[in-house]
This record gives sequence, structure tokens and C-alpha cells, in this order.
Amino acid sequence: MKMTARGSIAVLMTCMAAAGAATPAVADSVPVGVPLDAVETTLGVDTPRVATGVPVPVVGAPDVPRHHRGDMLPTPLLPSVPIGTELGNTLIASPVPNLAGTPETDGEGTLDAPATTLRTRTPGAVVGAPLTMPDGSDFGLPHLTAPKLGLIAPELTGAPSALLGLR
Repeated sequence: MKMTARGSIAVLMTCMAAAGAATPAVADSVPVGVPLDAVETTLGVDTPRVATGVPVPVVGAPDVPRHHRGDMLPTPLLPSVPIGTELGNTLIASPVPNLAGTPETDGEGTLDAPATTLRTRTPGAVVGAPLTMPDGSDFGLPHLTAPKLGLIAPELTGAPSALLGLR
């Protein structure tokens, strides 16, 4: 059987579509409960309850390098990559005995941090070549210039918060 170019492209596109459809759904965070029951049993004291979510970072597409007229290298040479995740809901609750000095005032202290979205962007680099573009007036030879170097600052965006409570 002879495979044509059109048939090869069709097979490739079918495989890519099947791979894209087979990818599992990505979770924002994975809930985790910290088991402290063994400590409570061993030591005979009330232990705090800890439940949180482990963030699952999702990497986005990097910035596309762009070519500018008169530059030999694209800008940025090292593109920055966006990464997003969700910091999961975190709850820490601990027994607080004898708040006012009597057993009737036993309570529970809590620290609750609701889920929040966190976005970041990795640093990037802008590099200029030490040569200019070829100069037609000088037989097509480039000239030396001072090389340029610049860094694209990383970004971090989010609004985490926490609530402290006493019951």
C-alpha cells in the first residue's frame, strides 16, 4: 500500500484529535486531609484537624517571540511562560480548652483560608546581537555595536485571604 502526502496528513490529524480528546480533565487543586488520629491515640491529647488542597499548576503557552525590523534576534529571546493554579481551601481547627478558666468555656480555634486563584509568569530575557544588520554602503558587512541585555520581570497575581475564628 502506498501512502500519499495527503493521506499522511490525514492520519496525523486524526491521531492529534484522538490524543486531544483522550486527555483527562485537569483539577485546580487536589483536596488532602492530614491524618493526625495516630498522634491523638498515642499521646492522648486532642489534635488539630487539618484539611487543605494541593495546587496543581497549569502551564500556558509561552509568549511568541517577535521579529522587529533592524534586529537580528527575536524579542524576547527567552519568552516568559504563564502558570496558573488554584490554592485550595485550607481549614485548620484545634481544640482550645478553658478559654476563660472554666471547663464550660471550652472552644475551638479555626483558621480558614478560602480557595483563591494564583497566576504567575516566569521571567524572560531580551538579548540584542553585538552586530548590526548588514550595511549596503559598506559592502554588506555588519558593524559592531554594544550588545543589549534585558530581563522581563516575573509576575505574581493573586489575593489569598484567611479568616481566624473562635467557637
